[in-house]
Amino acid sequence: MPRLVSVGNVIVDIVMRIDAIPEPGGDVIASGSEITAGGGLNTMVAAVRDGLDVAFAGQYGTGPFGDVVRAALAASGVEVLQPGLDDVDSGYCVALVDATTERTFVTSVGAEGRLGSSDLDRIALRDDDIVFVSGYGLAHPVNAAAIAGWLPTIPPSVRVLFDPSPLVATLDPDVLATVMARTDAVSANGREARLMAPDAAGLPQAVARIAATARGTALVRDGGSGCWVVEPGVEPTLVPGFAVDAVDSNGAGDAHDGVLAAALSRGDSLLDAVRRANAAAALAVTRRGPATAPTAHETDAFLAEHR
Repeated sequence: MPRLVSVGNVIVDIVMRIDAIPEPGGDVIASGSEITAGGGLNTMVAAVRDGLDVAFAGQYGTGPFGDVVRAALAASGVEVLQPGLDDVDSGYCVALVDATTERTFVTSVGAEGRLGSSDLDRIALRDDDIVFVSGYGLAHPVNAAAIAGWLPTIPPSVRVLFDPSPLVATLDPDVLATVMARTDAVSANGREARLMAPDAAGLPQAVARIAATARGTALVRDGGSGCWVVEPGVEPTLVPGFAVDAVDSNGAGDAHDGVLAAALSRGDSLLDAVRRANAAAALAVTRRGPATAPTAHETDAFLAEHR
C-alpha cells in the first residue's frame, strides 16, 4: 500500500483568536485559545482522514511540548519512524488568528530542527510512496543539509511533494534548488508563489515558472478562488474553489496538501486530486483550529453537493 512519508516538523501550536494584531508595544485580549500539536501533523492527519497510510520520519523531543507531540502522534494513526530525542524538547508556534481569519505565526525551534542524515537512513521507502517535504523543515540547517543530501538518493518511483512554506524566501538557495530538482509537484499558496517568482505578472505566470524549476508540475492555492495548476506541456489552469463561510484559515493549506497526496496515491488525475483538495480545504476553513481536515466521507458528500 502507498504511504505519505513526511520529513516535516510536528510542533505544538498555541493558537489565540484576536480581533486584530496589536501595534508594536500594544496588547490585546484573546477571545479564545488552545494548545495542540500542529505543524506537519495537520498534513498527515488530513491524509489519514482521506484514507492514506502515513509515516512520520521527522524528529521530536522530550519535555512538556514533546509530551503533547508524542500523545498526538500516538492518537493520529500515523506510524512513527524515529525514536525521538531525550535531551531537548519539541518546539512550539504561537499562531494569531485575527477577525479576517488570517493567521500570523511566531515559532520557537526545538528537537524538530535536529533531523540528521542518520535519522533519514532509518526510512525504508516503498516504490509507490509519496515523500512530503516542507519549507519549515528546510529552514533548519541540520534538516536542510540532511534532506537535500537524501532526496537525490531515493528511488525514482517515489514521488516528492514539496510545500515551500511561508519561510521560502529565507531558505538556502542551493538547498532549495536541490529540493526543487527532485520535486514531482510543488504546492504553494499565493504569497509563497509571489516570493518564488517575484517577476511574474500574476499567479498563472508564477505557477508556470515554479513548475519549470521542478519536474514540470506545480500548483498555487489562491484562497477561495481555487488553485492554479500546471502540468508538463499544459498551460496554467484554474481549478475553482468553493464558496463557504470561512471562520479560520489556519490549517487550510495543510488539509489541501494531505488530501492532494491521498488522491494522487489512489491514481486520481492531478486536476481531480486538486479539486478534491480544494473541497477539503473549503471544509477546513469553516471550522476553528489548525487540525480541521474533513474525513473522506465528509469530502465525498461535499463534492456530491457541489457536482
